[in-house]
Amino acid sequence: MQRRLYTAGLLAATACAAVMLQGQTAQDARTRIVFSQALPQMDAAHLKVTTVEVTYPPGGLSAPHSHPCPVIGYVLRGAVRMQVKGGPVSIYRPGDSFYEAPNGVHQVSANASTKEPAVFLAYFICDHEGPLSVKVPQEQR
Repeated sequence: MQRRLYTAGLLAATACAAVMLQGQTAQDARTRIVFSQALPQMDAAHLKVTTVEVTYPPGGLSAPHSHPCPVIGYVLRGAVRMQVKGGPVSIYRPGDSFYEAPNGVHQVSANASTKEPAVFLAYFICDHEGPLSVKVPQEQR
């Protein structure tokens, strides 16, 4: 129960900060909500966020993989093509965000261009230690 209250309090504080920032005057920093996603039940006593910058060269890609923790991606440059098993293929461009549920099979993760590099940030929200990505066996793809 204490963990749920801690998580709820953390989420409420984040939401309050976002509302306060939106109320600023035109001369202050401009803000926008880029992405919002409910997270799965997690152990609040062990939460850890890790940010990874991923750079795909022109035509670059990753082999099919999975992440044991929820991941939020934010594209900085170029365009990336993504597909999680059971979902559509999507292309994300600078300023776009995407979500990957834990243990989803990431079938497509690639640069959408053969001429320009693509860069995105991946925010891993974990409540346990371990690798951030794992290869997916051929039969699970």
